[in-house]
Amino acid sequence: MPELQFDGRRRVVIEGVTPSVDEGRFPAKRAVGDVVSVEADIFADGHDLLSAVMLHRHESEKTFTETRMTALVNDRWRAELPVDRLGFYYFTFEAWIDHFLTWYRDLKKRPDADLDVQLRIGLEMIRAAAERAKDRDRKRLEHYISTIEADDDARDKVHALANDELLELMERNAERKFATRYGCELAIEVDPRRAAFSTWYELFPRSAGTFRDVEAQLPRIAKMGFDVLYLPPIHPIGTTFRKGKNNSVTAEEGDVGSPWAIGGAGGGHKAIDPQLGTMDDFKHLVSAARGRGIELAMDIAFQASPDHPYVQEHAEWFQTRPDGTIQYAENPPKKYQDIYPFHFETDAWSDLWKELCDVFRFWIDKGVRIFRVDNPHTKPLPFWHWVIRTVKKHHPDVIFLAEAFTRPKIMYWLAKAGFSQSYTYFAWRNTKYELTEYFEEITRPPVSDFFRPNAWPNTPDILTEYLQYGGRPGFTIRLMLAATLSANYGIYGPPFERFIGTAREAGGEEYLDSEKYEVKQWEPTDDDLSELITAANRIRRDNPPLQQNETLRFHTTTNDEILCYSKSAGTDVILMIVNVDPHNTQTGYVELDLAALHLDANRPFQVHELLSGARYTWHGAKNYVQLNPHVVPAHIFRIRRKVRSERDFEYFL
Repeated sequence: MPELQFDGRRRVVIEGVTPSVDEGRFPAKRAVGDVVSVEADIFADGHDLLSAVMLHRHESEKTFTETRMTALVNDRWRAELPVDRLGFYYFTFEAWIDHFLTWYRDLKKRPDADLDVQLRIGLEMIRAAAERAKDRDRKRLEHYISTIEADDDARDKVHALANDELLELMERNAERKFATRYGCELAIEVDPRRAAFSTWYELFPRSAGTFRDVEAQLPRIAKMGFDVLYLPPIHPIGTTFRKGKNNSVTAEEGDVGSPWAIGGAGGGHKAIDPQLGTMDDFKHLVSAARGRGIELAMDIAFQASPDHPYVQEHAEWFQTRPDGTIQYAENPPKKYQDIYPFHFETDAWSDLWKELCDVFRFWIDKGVRIFRVDNPHTKPLPFWHWVIRTVKKHHPDVIFLAEAFTRPKIMYWLAKAGFSQSYTYFAWRNTKYELTEYFEEITRPPVSDFFRPNAWPNTPDILTEYLQYGGRPGFTIRLMLAATLSANYGIYGPPFERFIGTAREAGGEEYLDSEKYEVKQWEPTDDDLSELITAANRIRRDNPPLQQNETLRFHTTTNDEILCYSKSAGTDVILMIVNVDPHNTQTGYVELDLAALHLDANRPFQVHELLSGARYTWHGAKNYVQLNPHVVPAHIFRIRRKVRSERDFEYFL
C-alpha cells in the first residue's frame, strides 16, 4: 500500500472562496475604506458543528489577525474585512470540527439520565481549554469547571452553562488540533479612493497654449466637477516623417505633428516640449491642480519618433529590416511612419524594461500619481505585470488606466496584472440590450473583482456613429449614461462640450481636422453642455450610490428605447431612466423590482428628480414616463429610504 501523505483526521473541506481571481493567482481589487465581504464554502462529513476563522494581515504585518466567520446557508460562510491602508492585504482560512459547540448544542436535548456523563465530557473539554488559556480567560474557565464539579443538580448545571460568555471563552481557546488550513493565501490590492470613483477631463495643452494657460483653465474644469485632468503626451515631437493635418503623410510648414510621435532634439520620454514650458512650469501645474482637488493624469506611450534619442543611443531596442531601416509602426493598411515601436524581443529586453520603468519613476518624482497608458495591449503582457508591481511596491498610491480597446481576455488580463482602471466598450454599446448585457458583465463578480471600468463616450481617436448623427441629444444621452452607469468616467472635453460630431470620412471614427494633428482654438461659447456636465458631476459627488458599481441593477421597461437602472447605498437609491433614442420622444412604463430596492409595494413613495428639482409620488412597481431627447433625455431620481423595522418602511426626502 502507498504511504498516505496527509492527515485523514482533518475532515473539513474549504472551497469556493470569494473574492478570488484565477484561484488566487492575481489579487482582487478594492479601494481604501471598503469593507470586503469574504466568503467560502466550508463543510465536513456528518452532523458535527464547525467553526471557522478568516486569517488576514496587511503586507506590512508579519502575523495574521483572526476574524470569526459566520455561517450563512448551505455551508456558505462569511467574514468582513475592512481595508483602510494602501497596498496588499492577504487572507486565508482555518476551519475545524467544533466538538465543544456540537456538545453544547446537544446538551439541552439530553435526557436527565444521560446528563452526568455528558457533563463529564464537557468538563474534559473545558479543562483542556483552560490549560490553553491565559490570564482572565483561564480564571473564567476555571469558574465553569467549578460549576460542573459542584454538588448541584445536573439540570441546574446545564442551566448555568447556558450563557454567551462560555461560548466566547471556548471560541477563543478552541481545540484546533485537526484544523484544516486553506491551501493558499489570497491577496486584495487596495488602491486610493480615486481609483474607484473619478471624473476625467481630457485636453491638449498645446491648444491651450502653455502649461500656464492650462493652469488658467483649472477653475473652469474644477467648477464642472472634474477631479482628474488628463493631458496627452507633453514631450518633444519628432520632425522626421511628421504627419500633417488630418493624418496626411506629408506635413506642411507649420504643422505641429502628433504628440504621440515622441522624441526630438529636445529629448524623449523624460523631457517636455519647450513650447509648453519648463519642468518647473509643469510641476507648478501639478501642484495648482492638486490645490483645486484635481489630480493630473499623464499619458505614457511607449513608442518613439525617428528623432528620439533612444534611436541613436539604443538601436538594439528597435527592429531593423533587411534594408537596414528601422521598422515603423503599422496596422495594415495603416502606416505610422512617424512612430517606431520598441522591439520587446530584443536580446537587450532587460535593459529596455528597466528604462521604461524609470520613465514612470521620473514623472512620479515630479508629482504625477495617475498614468493613462496608451495601447498597453501592443506590448508584452508580462512587462506590464512586472512594471506596475515594481512601481507600486514603492508608490502604492499610483493609479494606472489601461487604454486597451482590444479583445476581452486581453483587457481582463491587463486589469488582473495591475491596471487600476480600464477603458471599456461603452462607446459602442448604444441600445438597451447592449448596455444591459455589457454592464451586467463588467459590474458583477468575477469580472468586477479585478476590472474597474472607466466609461468614455469619446476620445481623440473615437467619434462614434452615435455621436456623429445623434446631435446634441446624442451627446446628452451619452453623458447621462457614462456619468451614472460607471463610477469612473471621462470625456475628451472641448469637442464633447461643444457636441462636435463631424467625422473625417464616412464610415470612420476619426474627427475631421483632428486635434491630434493641429492646434485648435477653443473659443468660449454659451451654446455647450458645460451646465449639464456640471449638474451631472454635482449629482455624482453628492450621491454615494453613483460612486460605486456593485449595486447596479437593471429594471424592466415596456419600451426598448427606454433604459432603467438603479444604484443604492445606505438609505439612498438613485434611479436612472434614459431615452437611448436621440431623435424621438419615447414613452412607456418602468417596472421596478421593489423588493430589491426595499420598497413596500403597498405604499406610495416619492421620487425627487435631481436635474429639474421636481418631485413625484409613485404607486407600486409600474409607473409611466415620457422623455423628449431634445429637452432632457433622462431622469435622475433619488429615493431615500428609512427602515423602522423589517416590516415597516418610511420613504422620505
